[in-house]
Amino acid sequence: MRKPNLIYILADDMGYGDISALNEHCGFKTPNLDEMAENGVCFTDAHATAAVCTPSRYGILTGRYNWRSRLKSSVMGGYSEALIEKGRKTLADMLKENGYRTAMVGKWHLGMNFAKEEGFVEKPDFGVCDHVDYHGKIEGSPISNGFEYFYGISGSLDMPPYIYIENDHFTAQPDHVTKGTGKGFFREGPTAPGFVHEKVLDELTEKVLEKMEEYREEPFFLYFPMPAPHTPILPASQFCGKSGTNEYGDFVLHCDDVAGRINRKLKELGLYENTIVIYTSDNGCSPMADYPELLSQGHNPSYVFRGTKADIYEGGHRIPLIVQWPDRVPEGRRCSRIVCLCDIMATMADILGISLDAETAVDSVSNLPLWLNPDGEEVRADLIHQSIDGSLSIRKGKFKLEMCPGSGGWSEPKPGEEPEGAPSFQLYDLSEDIGERKNVIEEYPEVVKELREILKAHIFRGRSTPGPAQHNDGAAVWETIRWVE
Repeated sequence: MRKPNLIYILADDMGYGDISALNEHCGFKTPNLDEMAENGVCFTDAHATAAVCTPSRYGILTGRYNWRSRLKSSVMGGYSEALIEKGRKTLADMLKENGYRTAMVGKWHLGMNFAKEEGFVEKPDFGVCDHVDYHGKIEGSPISNGFEYFYGISGSLDMPPYIYIENDHFTAQPDHVTKGTGKGFFREGPTAPGFVHEKVLDELTEKVLEKMEEYREEPFFLYFPMPAPHTPILPASQFCGKSGTNEYGDFVLHCDDVAGRINRKLKELGLYENTIVIYTSDNGCSPMADYPELLSQGHNPSYVFRGTKADIYEGGHRIPLIVQWPDRVPEGRRCSRIVCLCDIMATMADILGISLDAETAVDSVSNLPLWLNPDGEEVRADLIHQSIDGSLSIRKGKFKLEMCPGSGGWSEPKPGEEPEGAPSFQLYDLSEDIGERKNVIEEYPEVVKELREILKAHIFRGRSTPGPAQHNDGAAVWETIRWVE
């Protein structure tokens, strides 16, 4: 039997509540994603490893919690240096070694090493960097991390440079400067001729469809991290006003259409039955979507969860996750077990009968049992999350311990603005309080002690799965985990 194809569609800043199959009060319909849900399994307790972009992408491709890398908080910019360590095996490496064609199209956001001239300094706030040789070879791109083909952008679509990269070179030289405002916000930066922000999502989608056509005779892995519905929020004209909410809702419908185009192409090529299609998001919805405006229209991207992108709360990292594989995954099922984006590497290894090295995918757990039987037992003993400021939380069963006094992100209470006398940590019983409003840390001291010790052990063993201890990169202890000392 031919190995299954894998298409991994990663939305950018799309909330759990943005898919009508998951949110009975969704302000609009997402027909293509709803169809995927009808033809596969929806995971209702799925999580990104972190509440922001770069860390989540690191976890997907390495099967490793992002804070084990040198990046302990925040995200990278369009000019940042490569984050994935040399020699670190990625999902793409593993599949390529096992006979897969591998391609990535879209937003990388894991750093690349551009050709630099003397005087290069990375700017704060992801601004334009001088002394970059746009003619030079790029090191540390997806091509260096298991992908035989790459077409896309280095960072978010609101971060310069605004130039497509193909494999390990820029496709053009910048010849003008652009800047976006409002919900279409993007930072001022050098732009290549013909690079139009409003067209990027559709241009990338066309590239994905081309690679599907090209690879149709062999098993393939296509990783498609879309730049949407992240800022700049610029839906194509045919979607403007269609959601009945605002531009963000319209952009979600544009993303929904992309999923439909990919599935229709699979059917056209005769590949639908034996292709795994995963649709998910890298974190929760951003405040840039304008929550007050959306709420006034009856739509909440965070569904019933507290917080938004960047936060330690569920709204920061609980994300939509749909798995479609007609040959093996049952139709129209829901799974309420805990799963994580970093689990895809162990899951694919399980599907293919691959034994992972001791130092590979150290935080990845196979979800295959739940793909095949969504009512099965939990596969994860626990799960760690991270907010934008580097704070950690740990989830085990119904309890979630958050190692910070507030959101750790952009919601109230923000870091440094917590009420005087607030407990240093938070404990929530999610079975009774999914909105994380009642801190029960004083009621369950033994639970706090247990979870704290498990979290500490996972940090310093360099892994959270069985196997020999491994080494974390970068600082052993950073500011927001001083509690371990």
